[in-house]
Amino acid sequence: MNTVVTERAKAVDHRVVLAIVSIGVLLSSLDLFIVNVALPQMALDFEADLSGLSWVLNAYAIVFAALLVPAGRLGDRGSNRTVFLLGLVVFVAGSALCAAAWDVLSLTGFRVLQAVGAAMLTPASLGLVLAATPPERRATAVRLWVAFGGLGAALGPVIGGLLVELDWRWVFLVNVPIGLAAAAFGLRRLPDPRGDGGPLPDLVGTLLFIGAVATLVLGVVKGEDWGWTSAGVLLSFAAAAVCAIGFAISSARHHSPILDPTLLRAPNFGLMAANSVFFQIAFAGMLLTAVLWTQNVWGWSALRTGLAIAPGPLVVPVVAILAGRLIARLGAGPVIAAGGIAFAAGLVWWARAITVQPDYVGGVLGGMLITGLGVGLTLPTAFAAGTGGLPPQRFATGSAVLSMARQIGLAIGVAVVVATLGSPVGPNETLDAFQRTWYLTAAIAVLAAVIGLGATTSGRVARAVD
Repeated sequence: MNTVVTERAKAVDHRVVLAIVSIGVLLSSLDLFIVNVALPQMALDFEADLSGLSWVLNAYAIVFAALLVPAGRLGDRGSNRTVFLLGLVVFVAGSALCAAAWDVLSLTGFRVLQAVGAAMLTPASLGLVLAATPPERRATAVRLWVAFGGLGAALGPVIGGLLVELDWRWVFLVNVPIGLAAAAFGLRRLPDPRGDGGPLPDLVGTLLFIGAVATLVLGVVKGEDWGWTSAGVLLSFAAAAVCAIGFAISSARHHSPILDPTLLRAPNFGLMAANSVFFQIAFAGMLLTAVLWTQNVWGWSALRTGLAIAPGPLVVPVVAILAGRLIARLGAGPVIAAGGIAFAAGLVWWARAITVQPDYVGGVLGGMLITGLGVGLTLPTAFAAGTGGLPPQRFATGSAVLSMARQIGLAIGVAVVVATLGSPVGPNETLDAFQRTWYLTAAIAVLAAVIGLGATTSGRVARAVD
């Protein structure tokens, strides 16, 4: 299988493949951040409260996280090219329908369609990149793939702020021409490495896996609204536990489980999944507190907030590209650990430097640049280390598991921030609450660094320098 994939990869330019699929990744990543900016305008248009509109975000997050691994397995079994292109078309169709939504319920339903498309295209895109790229260049390709996701975080608030000035519907319409152009190029230029075929994967296990992830994320994202001890949240967590146990039993008995146990034995895979969860908790805490502080405490507009946040994520692609030689010299583990420590240092900077009086350069900017450095060192390197030992017939499934771990971490991170901040009254109490949250998320980033330190670098990854 490895020889077949390698021979097919020679027939295409892996840089062209990376460029095409990165457009899809950028759109799906952009969508995670761009919609937040538009929520107030949606509320005015639909005469709805923000609490009801929260499902526009929550439904997307739940469905996206739950479907990543089944979609990845589908691509590995059949054709990652087909799954990617179909996912891109579904995402574009969902975007167009979101722009035409007539109320909150229709918008939420169309966001679910968007999430289905994003869940399909994300793991299939990396599966295509890995299959088309020579083994000695895969680590670099993965870092660039992750970096495009970082660009979404940087551009989302800024583009969202600009588009909302026209109309919030442009937040979704912007995806349509770009996505269709990527699909057209993909039809002509993307390779079609065949999957491993074989029998259908465990359908019962698939449904149980989707149920476990969906109910887990549901409980986390609604914990603050419903109450952590409410019947809804407790039932969500109980359902997640029951589904997880059922999934484990079904997988152990089925000859074709959706999550192949050999994945967990791949070098660095389980370790990097754990690192992703904890680092994304800290990342979500950083991003959310930056938005809440600048808008709610300093009174900045959404566009000004987006511009203020942008320098940090813009550092990520640059660092990801330059990190290759550092990894070759020090190894993946030390680089991931250094990124976690740098990220924590940026949060401590905020805790020590930010005051209730607006001071962007002396307060927010320094911490934002340092956290951007941390993200650039950690996320691309961890993803490359986690996927570096995957068998070719499990490229999409493995990357889907790591992406799912990131989404779960993001959901937990938002819940941690909301719970830690509480409802402070007055400027001094508010500052104390944010400082407490920044110190806590810094500690979580350090924990992620400790986990990441255990990553090893294979010989082929060590030679993959830019």
